[in-house]
Amino acid sequence: MDKITAIIVDDEPQAREGVALLAQADPDIEVQAVCSNGVEALDAILEQRPQLLFLDIQMPQISGFELLNSIDAKLRPEVIFITAYDEYTLKAFEVHAVDYLLKPFSDERFYKALSFAKARIRQQQ
Repeated sequence: MDKITAIIVDDEPQAREGVALLAQADPDIEVQAVCSNGVEALDAILEQRPQLLFLDIQMPQISGFELLNSIDAKLRPEVIFITAYDEYTLKAFEVHAVDYLLKPFSDERFYKALSFAKARIRQQQ
């Protein structure tokens, strides 16, 4: 079974590193890129075509939602939002997010969200 490709996008270095460590600990996940802003992420997404995106919402330059709106729907990966703000929950599910992790979250909660994402991606394959 092929690994699920993922990109991590967060403007906070500690958050990026934490998510990367958790994601890389899963043998089914291949982290293709770790991006510090939406502009960098858009380039990586268009080049790498990941299946999964771990995405912060409030970032400088362009927000997580603006980033998603910049990607053709056919190329859009599954999304797990990872943010410190709970007011975007409804909007996240309107764009068909797999899950919405509110910082700080437990490892158990992260892996539960990842499990949902993996199941959705495998079902599409």
